Amino acid sequence: MKKRLYDLLDPRGIQDRQVIELAPRVTLDELRNGKILFYNNTKLGFVNYMTVFDRIKERLTELGITNWVEYTETVRGKDAKMLADYAAMLAQEKPTAAITAFGDMGTSSSTTVVTIELEKLGIPTVYMTAPPGSAITEGVGVYRAGQLCLCSLDVYQASSVEEVAAEVDKNWDYIIDSLTATGDRLKEVAHIDFKMDKVPPRADGLLSVIDEIEVDDEKLLEPGCYMEEINDYFNKEHISDGLPIIPPTRARYQKMLEYCPFAEDTVICDPSGPSGKSVTVRDAAIAAVMAGCKPNAMPIIIAACKAMNNKLYNLNQSVTTSHPGGTLVIVSGPIAQEIGISGKQGCQGPGWPQNATIGRAMNLIIMNVFRSVPGVCDLDCIASQAEFTYCFAEEPELAQWNMINEDRYDSGTTTVYVLKAEPLHDIIDFLSLDGFDLLDTITACCTTLGSNNAYMPGPMVICLTPDHGMMLKKAGYTKEMIQEHIHTYVYHEVPMVRNRGLVPVRPASFKDRHPMPVTRTPKDVEVVTIGGRGGHSGVILPWALHSEGIVEPVALPDGAIAKSIEEFKVK
Repeated sequence: MKKRLYDLLDPRGIQDRQVIELAPRVTLDELRNGKILFYNNTKLGFVNYMTVFDRIKERLTELGITNWVEYTETVRGKDAKMLADYAAMLAQEKPTAAITAFGDMGTSSSTTVVTIELEKLGIPTVYMTAPPGSAITEGVGVYRAGQLCLCSLDVYQASSVEEVAAEVDKNWDYIIDSLTATGDRLKEVAHIDFKMDKVPPRADGLLSVIDEIEVDDEKLLEPGCYMEEINDYFNKEHISDGLPIIPPTRARYQKMLEYCPFAEDTVICDPSGPSGKSVTVRDAAIAAVMAGCKPNAMPIIIAACKAMNNKLYNLNQSVTTSHPGGTLVIVSGPIAQEIGISGKQGCQGPGWPQNATIGRAMNLIIMNVFRSVPGVCDLDCIASQAEFTYCFAEEPELAQWNMINEDRYDSGTTTVYVLKAEPLHDIIDFLSLDGFDLLDTITACCTTLGSNNAYMPGPMVICLTPDHGMMLKKAGYTKEMIQEHIHTYVYHEVPMVRNRGLVPVRPASFKDRHPMPVTRTPKDVEVVTIGGRGGHSGVILPWALHSEGIVEPVALPDGAIAKSIEEFKVK
């Protein structure tokens, strides 16, 4: 009898891909006699992008089409239901057709959802995009609609008015066909030639890789047998982060649930990302196996997923943004030490298995379940090592002030603090003799004109080495005083943040501020003491786009806060 390897579980989960019926297309006469909806997600206000709509209107006017209505509103901070509701509001205009724009960067995914909803409401729509957003609109279109009219213009931030207009002209036949074509031509126009997942995951939740491996009896005795073939398959199918993974067999999956008294189908993240799929405990456990986690890491991973799912985190946009941030997880409280998550020397680098594998599991969830795959459905321009893994703990023996869990709950409660954030930025100071001078050094490192917080005030994390923490405490600083100092003195002169970087997203009360703060209140500044002795502290700067740092207690299924990892042990 031919031998066969054990089945592997598909880390993408079950994808119930919808194929929508496109709205009936219209004739040119109907366009002349009706009304065209132009929806601008605010990105046309960037550089010369408004030329996209200006040129389309000029070309429509040449055809005798002059009746249109315009709406401008951001999609940022809106979840799937809010986007659907917004599309329904637009549909009340009863337009004959719609043109949506612009899909070039972070708003691309959500605007695709608006476009899909308009089609579902019977409005033929074409979505104007540009690289790198074009790729993610294709992914969202495949996963959530199956087909969609997406018009990609080859423009970027330095394109002139003439160049943008020329791209519209180059694609004019496609734009008109998107609104008027029927039959086979419409199928051709709305077809999306996506780069991956051409065949949806199997309904049984298993991977077909096992069927492709021919079993050799002699090789079965070799430690790690078939790991190369399995890892090659995972990389080819874009269901790995590029590092070797542990194959997710049923046995490993079941073992991963030893410290997980939650039902496997419990939803811990709502539908999000390109796939529009929710994250279940099953999905998290498969990612944990692949990442190399120990079973006792599951309560931390589940709490971190719940934190990401908080509406104030802005999960949907965070998983596809062009920002190079990772999913930072700081664990504070007794369970961190019980299971070996470290805040000691080198805790943000190699050599700490629990840190590395828990952080990695979070990223694998984002890649595999939400399908935010770099180079395909993730807008990251360059990305960073923070997107492989980003997890460490606070150490009670090093803490100079209250830890995060003590500030929010008590010393017996374990919490996770989750923040979409850049990698650590080094703060070197070996020469200051007191905490007063040291704090000036720290303050100078808390923003730059190239950092998101120059334009979007939000949370940050100050990571002090034990030496620097002791210096500040010796100088009489409390945590609150450090927070107040940084909030007061970390700012930019207003002329320096005008018309560069990003379109700012600031509280209304900041409109006439000068200089411009990078935090909203002192509480935006988290202060932790971690690492080894010496003069290299660090600051972690945020993504901050409608995104907060979220603190979630590590809790049992009934909501009770667990005080020990043993409370999670499945009896």
